[in-house]
Amino acid sequence: MKKKKVNLGDLRTDSKELNSHDDGHNHGNSSNNFKAYIPAIISSTMLITGIALDYFDATFFKGLMRIIWYTIAYFPVGFPVVKEGWNSIKKGDVFTEFFLMSIATIGAFIIGEYPEGVAVMLFYAVGELFQNAAVNKAKGNIKALLDVRPKEANVFRDNDYISVSPENVEIGEKIQIRVGEKIPLDGILLSKKALLNTAALTGESKPDSILKDAKVYAGSINLESVIEVEVTKKFEDSSIARILDLVQNATARKSKTELFIRQFARIYTPIVVFLAIGVTFLPYFFVEDYIFRDWLYRALIFLVVSCPCALVISIPLGYFGGLGAASKNGVLFKGASFLDAMTKINTLVMDKTGTVTKGVFKIKEIKSTGWEESEFMKYLMALEEQSTHPIAKAIMEYKENEDDYEAKDVSEIAGKGLKGIVNGKTVLVGNKALMAVNNIDVPAETKFIVESIVLVAIENQFAGYVVIADELKEDAKETITNLHKVGIKNIMMLSGDKDSITQQVAKELNVENAKGGLLPEDKLNEVESLKKNPENKVAFIGDGINDAPVLAASNVGIAMGGLGSDVAIETADIIIQTDQPSKVVRAIKISRSTRKIVWQNIILAFGVKVIVLILGAGGLATMWEAVFADVGVALLAILNAVRLQRMEWNYNSK
Repeated sequence: MKKKKVNLGDLRTDSKELNSHDDGHNHGNSSNNFKAYIPAIISSTMLITGIALDYFDATFFKGLMRIIWYTIAYFPVGFPVVKEGWNSIKKGDVFTEFFLMSIATIGAFIIGEYPEGVAVMLFYAVGELFQNAAVNKAKGNIKALLDVRPKEANVFRDNDYISVSPENVEIGEKIQIRVGEKIPLDGILLSKKALLNTAALTGESKPDSILKDAKVYAGSINLESVIEVEVTKKFEDSSIARILDLVQNATARKSKTELFIRQFARIYTPIVVFLAIGVTFLPYFFVEDYIFRDWLYRALIFLVVSCPCALVISIPLGYFGGLGAASKNGVLFKGASFLDAMTKINTLVMDKTGTVTKGVFKIKEIKSTGWEESEFMKYLMALEEQSTHPIAKAIMEYKENEDDYEAKDVSEIAGKGLKGIVNGKTVLVGNKALMAVNNIDVPAETKFIVESIVLVAIENQFAGYVVIADELKEDAKETITNLHKVGIKNIMMLSGDKDSITQQVAKELNVENAKGGLLPEDKLNEVESLKKNPENKVAFIGDGINDAPVLAASNVGIAMGGLGSDVAIETADIIIQTDQPSKVVRAIKISRSTRKIVWQNIILAFGVKVIVLILGAGGLATMWEAVFADVGVALLAILNAVRLQRMEWNYNSK
């Protein structure tokens, strides 16, 4: 049965209505989920009771009473399928699995095989419930997407700051953002300076230090001190609202994957129906003692035997095995269809910061001129100890010396660095602009360093530099190597970080195609461009809010679940729970193995069906033999699917 996937593009609802969703609403959803199981529970209880009464030959359980009992048992699980089949016929789509299930089970009632008619429909309903449960369990709530939006804005009105909804703030008004809060609207910085975490918008790994009159964007997080901002855009035009809109539109463009059962039913169902008609009428021309009622009886048995019960059970079982194996290995698929989609991927596009790098600054290189490294670091650390900047924190992790120096008269040169007295010497720590202002010559080699660099001068003489860089994740290099091994040849890196840094990381990882300095729209355009070639099946792996539109637009979106943003996790189809990019390789291998096992189960189910159908057409198979054949196929499918849980998913396995 085709499943309906929640589509963010279909959820364009008034913000007040969405914000009104509370805990009571969520509890109501849980109650509705339980209600879905009630029909199956009622039917299975009545079926088991009826079979028991048949077995013990209860005197009161005869004739009309028996028919009414099994009819009532049939109704909860059978009526929705019969109704769906009828609606499909009215739309011109006759040969669906709903139609086959309906005529087969109704046929079972006509020939008096009531328990089998109920059992067939019950098995079908239970299979559908299991499949729906797997999808619904992983499906996120739209409220998680809305949580990305700032809930309130502290706006200056009537000589005081009051809290209002960001939608109610007008252009030109002044808002205040405390430490740790998100900037609710785009604007101009009124305060002297600010340190902002813009990773959610740009993917930039380093917090952005900006000065007065610089632009600030909604969704950025204030890291250092209370700041004031003049609003320049309404909320609906802000950067964060634009990203959310991109997510909605990109999700709306994502194609829906049909399950195997519907694809097969379109071929299988009409063949079975016409064969059953043939079993009823063709013998008239070849059999001397043709009796219509007898051949109709065989045709109805033929239809009951042909019900795709084992197929309905075996397909989800294969997917469930794959979902379980993936979960065991730290990979969460949001539904069985994405296991299948992952097998078709031949192009992988990845973000940089937080995906293949840790998003944490570390000292990459220390080079001192005329000073011992340990002595050089004492002077540098004495000044950096006075700073709360992330780069300063990275430098302070250098703990080789216990007898650290103390800095005095430390002052900050806006946008350039620090100046102070350490051990009686004047020390400058900062960027090239700071060195230039103080007429200090900097070695030419520093021009070619693309990472963040901290320059140091002692007594107006250049003393050295420290290179600070975002660290690669331990398994980043092996991930690229093993992606090539499993046949993913086209690998691309897209990042909001500086292009020079992006290119260097790509070179270290042996990724030939990389682009940096991209906005969310740019990343989306790159992926859309790749998808224009129908041969490209694109997977994107990322972790930030800025990655959400691309995650939604790609054929398969993969998000880092440990440190990734809520909106990225909500939008993605697959979640890497451990933040290890190497898990993508495992996801591919598990998906391919799952697909093999699903196809094995399909072939097994059809093989047994063909044999029993032939026997049924010849009058050699009864209803119970058909049920036994179905149960046997289901057991074999279970054993086959269990193999997925026992497989070792090392990189050398096939």
